[in-house]
Amino acid sequence: MLQRENNVSDVLRKAIFPAAGLGTRFLPATKASPKEMLPIVDKPMIQYGVEEAISCGLKEIVIITGKHKRSIEDHFDYAFELEDKLRKSGKKKLIEEINRLNKIKIGYIRQGYALGLGHAISCARPFVNDEPFAVILSDDVIDTNETLLKDMVALYKKLKSPILALEKVPVSEVHRYGVIGGTKEGDGVYRIDTLVEKPDRESAPSDLAIIGRYILTPDIFEILSKSKPGKGGEIQLTDAIAKLLKKRPVYGYLFKGKRFDAGDKFGYLKATVHFALKNPELSAQFRSHILEVARKLKR
Repeated sequence: MLQRENNVSDVLRKAIFPAAGLGTRFLPATKASPKEMLPIVDKPMIQYGVEEAISCGLKEIVIITGKHKRSIEDHFDYAFELEDKLRKSGKKKLIEEINRLNKIKIGYIRQGYALGLGHAISCARPFVNDEPFAVILSDDVIDTNETLLKDMVALYKKLKSPILALEKVPVSEVHRYGVIGGTKEGDGVYRIDTLVEKPDRESAPSDLAIIGRYILTPDIFEILSKSKPGKGGEIQLTDAIAKLLKKRPVYGYLFKGKRFDAGDKFGYLKATVHFALKNPELSAQFRSHILEVARKLKR
């Protein structure tokens, strides 16, 4: 039976974007440029996540950055010289596009050492204070028509408990994810009993993997502050949530829509193709090109 916590706010205003990783899968492209700024068609990867947060009513965003990440800050800032040039060229639509996100509150916190997702989240404690918050991993790109985070926000308001986004994955891929065991308690809703970070297929509790959308409560910070490095020598968020399970209910919400793991080269290419085919300016021409390439490969 779904349990509601009564001592936690149901107002969600804040989102954390961990973006301090080294992006080694995309070297040499990410040697001096953030992975989060890799373009998917005409927007950097991180902007898809920021727009998703805004569409859910989240009004304050903090991005956890590191060395060589300054271009993220520049991207979400005003570009006066560019705007002036566009204005003189009569390109009003482009001015509106580049300024669309300038009115939201975005802050930046430096993660001095890349010690894992759990450590990145703990860096945001001064920003979060005692409020619930969302975590968005920008390399998990969700189709713009999907309502995953909106559904999670609505579920949180009912339960006032942490909510993790889940997706069924092939058993051969469970070693790439945090995996949950739990009991189904509603349409796509699971009460989580156990969490294992990157298990082998024999020890995985299920095929339900945690993907890059979380809604967490501030009590996670005390656990993170006492956490020691786990797999890979990093402070794992999954390990901290496993300890949180002993203190309060934690739920998972099963996502069945389109998600792209753009932190992987193949996933990034799939995301690029997907959004190019959705782009009204490119769709017809790009589709024709893909069909032509496919015809040539069949010869």
